[in-house]
Amino acid sequence: MTAQLFPAISLDQLEKHPWQWRGHTVYYTTQGSGQPLVLIHGFGASIGHWRKNIPVLAAAGYQVHALDLLGFGASDKPPIAYSLELWTDLLQDYWRAHIGQPAVFIGNSIGGLLALMMMAQAPEMAQAGVVLNCAGGLNHRPDELAPPLRLVMGTFTRLVSSPLFGPFIFNQVRQKFRIRGSLRQVYRNRTAITDELVDMLHGPACDPGAQKVFAAIVTAPPGPRPQDLLPQIHQPLLVLWGEDDPWTPIQGAEIYRSLSQDPQAQSAVTFQSIPDTGHCPHDERPEVVNTAVLEWLQNGMVGVRG
Repeated sequence: MTAQLFPAISLDQLEKHPWQWRGHTVYYTTQGSGQPLVLIHGFGASIGHWRKNIPVLAAAGYQVHALDLLGFGASDKPPIAYSLELWTDLLQDYWRAHIGQPAVFIGNSIGGLLALMMMAQAPEMAQAGVVLNCAGGLNHRPDELAPPLRLVMGTFTRLVSSPLFGPFIFNQVRQKFRIRGSLRQVYRNRTAITDELVDMLHGPACDPGAQKVFAAIVTAPPGPRPQDLLPQIHQPLLVLWGEDDPWTPIQGAEIYRSLSQDPQAQSAVTFQSIPDTGHCPHDERPEVVNTAVLEWLQNGMVGVRG
């Protein structure tokens, strides 16, 4: 499989379509025909984060769908209570409206956690899943933090939610130089940190309502843990993990690696770590991720254990 020979596309080449959901406009894109794949971005990202993957997967004979989750990208940013459950409702309704047959859900970070939730909660919709550096929750749980950090994070969330300090803090977070600095922390492949990527993340953060969305999400419930979802999953699962990710360290992938080596596991888990790669393997090493996903799909979504 020579997935790396297919070119990426620019953000301007991604044709987005509006879809009305619960009174809000959600944008999506679709390319190709064949078995449906649904790409789910992570926190602060959008459809454009998959620009290096969409044309490759579509050219290989798949119908590729990608959404800007409500609150992100070009989609509306209403001041509502955001949660993983809200977005799984969105994904399920999107499946009913636009797909209607079993699909493979592919997600990065919190998008990976959403893919696991779709597999566990809607198996008639999710034939299989791919997770890339899957998040452990929408937010950290207090019991997961040391007491000093728990105090710091508690103070931060209160300030972010404050009508007085929240807009000021968000205005600092969304500055382009801060976005670039954050990317340099989580991207091991620094050549992938382009002006286009920074602009893609910065633009939606300047939309009206973006600050309230940010405050609502960083104070939202963390949602289910992957270890609670995995026993409910019986479909094939491909796990790809950038080895040098400070946000979801490789140590957190041990549960998936163990399942991939367990011949008694109820689902066929295939695990692959990716060296010299951070939190977003699909954008940092698209040639590796595209090839791995396509080989796994074309091998019947079982692959080689271990």
